Amino acid sequence: MNNPASGLHHIKAMVEKKVTWLELFYDLLFVAAVSKASHVLLHVHHGTIPLEYLSKFVLIFIPIWWAWVGQSLFVNRFGRDSTSHRVFLILQLFFVLIMTASLSVDFDQYFVPFLIGYLGLRAMTAIQYLAVHKKEEDHRRITARYLGSRFWIGLAISALSLFFDSWIRYAVLYAGIMVDILLPLLGRKYLVRSPINTHHLLERFSLFTLILLGESVISILTVLQSSDWTWRSILFASLTFLLIIAMWWQYFENVEKKVNKALETAGQTIIYGHLFIYLSLCMIAASIQLLFLEQLNYGFMLSFIFGSVLLYFFSTSLVFHKYRHAHQRLKIAHLAVFLGLLAVFLGLNLIFEVPNYVIIGEMMLFFAVYAKGST
Repeated sequence: MNNPASGLHHIKAMVEKKVTWLELFYDLLFVAAVSKASHVLLHVHHGTIPLEYLSKFVLIFIPIWWAWVGQSLFVNRFGRDSTSHRVFLILQLFFVLIMTASLSVDFDQYFVPFLIGYLGLRAMTAIQYLAVHKKEEDHRRITARYLGSRFWIGLAISALSLFFDSWIRYAVLYAGIMVDILLPLLGRKYLVRSPINTHHLLERFSLFTLILLGESVISILTVLQSSDWTWRSILFASLTFLLIIAMWWQYFENVEKKVNKALETAGQTIIYGHLFIYLSLCMIAASIQLLFLEQLNYGFMLSFIFGSVLLYFFSTSLVFHKYRHAHQRLKIAHLAVFLGLLAVFLGLNLIFEVPNYVIIGEMMLFFAVYAKGST
């Protein structure tokens, strides 16, 4: 029999849930992990970023993102600021440190500590689901049991990678990670009956976005410290600063004023859409440094920076379209204008070889128009 008091408590918790100081501290430890993953993009050979390093960046970033997402979603649905929850989170911090310390382009040398860190993080989250499912009722109980039991499948597959060598080891590791990532999609019928707290989840993902925007700020400092202060470097840094402000404006103005935080969904558009937002933010941060240092071939440089911006544009458009108030959703004409502006800039750059500060200025103008047009 349903407990009315329990239902009222859940509704009240959904409305009042806020990000705790321990969650913010948890995010802080992921800053180093994100920074190490982004650094992989700075490996330039013969004017290009080799496919090997582009692939390694993605393969390093995905476990970081998924480990962070896993705990954030547990807290969103079932987390309470209790002593037991704090103990679980502190244990996870230990595994975050292990995983972060082992992040390297040389996977073979640090494979075991990386695996221990990742498996420890995900196992703690799975145990938390199993620990709370007996205390929940109805659909929430079913959801907690489903996630708590099924996540062990991916963990077991990834753990088997210890018994293999060479590329097979990594194939098994990431097969387990992919199973782990796909399980919530396969169990969507359970998750929609236990909706996420949209306000809290957007706040969590926004805070992580802020961390990644900080990587772009660091790129400005690198630009200013890597050469004499000429008018070109000062102009480049100034335009980059305006670019970051425009990106901040576009993202956070949408989150704050344009999305419907009262929607009750499984949150999967927010979750999986932000993977591509985060990847693009890291790529844009790397683009800033590489563009200023002029280490890339002109054609590859244009492909990389315009590709990064395009990835950000599509992923943010998808996420915010899904959660916007219906009457405020962007129309096809808006998207055509944004894409047309990017196409014009790219076309001009292909016809006329322009200096780096012109390219960064074009990106700043695009994001200013995107921010204004979407907010």
